[in-house]
Amino acid sequence: MTESLWVELSQENLRLARAELGGAAAALDTVVSPEEPLLDGMAPVPGSRGTAVALAGRLALARRCLAELPLRDLDAARAWFGREGAQGGRARFRPLHGARADVVEPWVHALARAFVEGGGTIDLERPTRRFWYVPARSDLRLFEEVATIDRRAFESRRMPRFPFQRPVSLPPRLSRAAANLARVRPGDRVVDPFCGTGALLLEAALLGARCSGVDRDAEMVRGALRNFGHAGESAASVTVGDAAAAFPPPGGGAWDAILTDPPYGRQSGAGGEDPAALVARCLPEWTRFVRRGGLAVVIVPGGPPSLVEGWVERDRIPDRVHRSLTREFRVYERTG
Repeated sequence: MTESLWVELSQENLRLARAELGGAAAALDTVVSPEEPLLDGMAPVPGSRGTAVALAGRLALARRCLAELPLRDLDAARAWFGREGAQGGRARFRPLHGARADVVEPWVHALARAFVEGGGTIDLERPTRRFWYVPARSDLRLFEEVATIDRRAFESRRMPRFPFQRPVSLPPRLSRAAANLARVRPGDRVVDPFCGTGALLLEAALLGARCSGVDRDAEMVRGALRNFGHAGESAASVTVGDAAAAFPPPGGGAWDAILTDPPYGRQSGAGGEDPAALVARCLPEWTRFVRRGGLAVVIVPGGPPSLVEGWVERDRIPDRVHRSLTREFRVYERTG
């Protein structure tokens, strides 16, 4: 049976979620078009169930990966669920974007009965198969869950759970989204010239990257290394220095990506230097050490472009922090 694959995106910043999906898919050599229409907050993705499982292992701003069942006729759907029930297993039926809501559509009850009559059971707590549907539609749109994004894992990496903490650290889900925007792959060489607590680099390292960082504050460098060790990861290098003192990766060659969240806002110290001036002074210095086609993801509070000569801006995605601050996730590609 042919299936269409979908990713159910988080709703807090749909544009950022779509961009993250595109970057994660590109890192897996899959193309997801940002122009494809969404279906009730779900984005279509090409590929196999294996692709969906791999995406679920990377994404942060999503909920689950689903395979659509090509069942549009209720009689055919009942027959299919009866055959699936004959294989045993425990099923659960839930509406998309309402996992806690009661199942009320009569046709959903009919499919659940067919599954039970075939020999399966309904288990809402420990299902072995999870089926989802789009509620309040006149046509049948049915999906089987292929993989779930492990949102608890991101919660376990929130800053209060680490030995070294600072209130200005980027949350792990947004750090992972940034790493996906940079299309980080296993083995990539990634640098953060303003590494702080190491939150951004840690998410890149969890994707298999070889990560290096710089920070002007020795306490931050020691803390970032502690946090890496706490997470069971290691960095290629984390050093004390001025972010403008650019260098190549350990062992030579070129960086595959720059991934950074420079200091800004009331609680971020920049040594008295204006944040915009700081970014404009430091990041261009790294240009000569980034490979052609490499990406830079820079998170800044608006303003003019952070990188100009030798780079082309690929995306700029706003993300509201609070009423007085909106940051932007900017994606640049090295072209020179």
